[in-house]
Parts: sequence; C-alpha cells; structure tokens
Amino acid sequence: MSEWFNETLHHGYHQGFEVAEILFENKTEHQHLVIFESTSFGRVMALDGIIQTTERDEFIYHEMLAHVPLFAHGQAKDVLIIGGGDGGLLREVLKHQGVERAVQVEIDQAVIDMCVQYLPRHSAGAYDNPRAEIVIGDGIEYVASTERKFDVILSDSTDPIGPGEVLFTSPFYEGIKRCLKPGGVFAAQNGVAFMQPDEVSTTQKRLSPFFADTRFFAAAVPTYIGGIMTFAWASDNNTLWQTPQATLAARYQDSGIKTRYYNPALHAGCFALPQYLIDSLD
Repeated sequence: MSEWFNETLHHGYHQGFEVAEILFENKTEHQHLVIFESTSFGRVMALDGIIQTTERDEFIYHEMLAHVPLFAHGQAKDVLIIGGGDGGLLREVLKHQGVERAVQVEIDQAVIDMCVQYLPRHSAGAYDNPRAEIVIGDGIEYVASTERKFDVILSDSTDPIGPGEVLFTSPFYEGIKRCLKPGGVFAAQNGVAFMQPDEVSTTQKRLSPFFADTRFFAAAVPTYIGGIMTFAWASDNNTLWQTPQATLAARYQDSGIKTRYYNPALHAGCFALPQYLIDSLD
C-alpha cells in the first residue's frame, strides 16, 4: 500500500499526495513542519497538515504575487515580504534589478533553514543575495513598529489559521498602511475563493477603511485545489491596477525577466473575476 499525505484544509473535502519519501518532519517552535518527496509534484512542504508549496507549480503562485504588483508599480526600490519562508517570493522579487532592498520578515527561522536544505530550487540562492535582508520576527509587530517605508509590500502567509491568522486582521492592514509609501501597493495571498468565500469578503471589509482602492486578482494554481486562488490588492493609487498592457509589455521586455506563467497579457486580465466572486463581494 502506498503512503499518502491527506490535506484536510476544507471541511468534508480533501486532496492527497502520494508520498515517495519523507525528507524532514519536526514540530518547530511555532508549527508542525513536514517536507516530503511526492510521486507527482516533486518536493512538497506542509505546515500543520496544510500544503504550502510544491516544486511542480510554485512558480505560478510566486510569479503572480511578485510580478503583478512590481510591474504595475514600475519603480519599486524597497520591497517588504511578510512570511514567504520557502524563498520563492524573494527569488522572484530580486529578479527586478530596480529593487535595491528586499526585506523579508519570517516568524520561523526553521522554515527558512529547512527549505534552503530540502527545497533549494525555491529560493535558488536568493537568501545569499546582498539585496536581501532577513528579519526573524512577527510580521504584524514589524509593520506596527518599523520606521522604514516601502514601495511594495507582499504578504505570503499561511491560511488564516494558527500563526498566520493575524496577517488577515485590521491591525495588520493598519500597519501595512503606515509603512507603505505614497502610491505604493500591497498584495497578499487570499485563499481559494470558491472554497473559502468568507476570506475574500472579510479581507475586503477589513482592507477598505485603509486604502482608496481595494480589489482582487487571480491565478489558477493546481496545488491550491478548488478553483482559482485570489490575491488581495490595495493601494491609494486607484489607477495602478489598470496599468496599460503596452506599458506592462515594455517593462517586462526591458527587465529581461524570464517567466513560466506570468506575462503582460495575463497580468492585464487577472483582475477580471468570475461572477460568483463579484456577487460575494457586493
């Protein structure tokens, strides 16, 4: 009999990954961490029983969370990443040569260490990049206390359960607002809307008081089962999300960045949402 890892994030519904080999398993100071070799998705990391990332499709998630806000902004020099211990988002952010400093605040050093060891393709050397600054600490405390300001802030958190729950609250969004530069943009993972509709509507209600423009964009990531994954978007520049496709294409070409999922046409269309999601937001 094959051994299977069964994720039970959604009530009454689960997905399973056939396990070829368990590479690492431990209860860290903050959460239960397991990394295993699967038979179909490469290496997989799970925290507290919930799949976080896989080698096979992580590029979709990380490219969209990084490049949509960064190419829309066009001139980001200072970027803040909350979470993202696997290093994939940091890797994509640092592909933008105009970014002078990428600060990553991750609560659990063990996640970074284990991912560098067992999921090295995710970070691909990003943690050794001199433009990267790693802070081990609580994201909500950081945005509430730092005196630094950022052009783009990205939240690559777990689901709003356990340690990641505070990264979906009004105090966190208030902290984001205080350390985001004028004209800057905040983006965050926001769950699979078909399976977790309350996450989207709750985020909208909590983000709206702090920003002139709040909305969502989407991508289909096979690992995050149940339909499209949504990403929250917030800015005081209410035209940034509508950056013309021609402008995006010029920035993309000039950057020399090679992507596997993101492209300017996809960027221009990713803010179009299915009607069931629009209705839930209304």
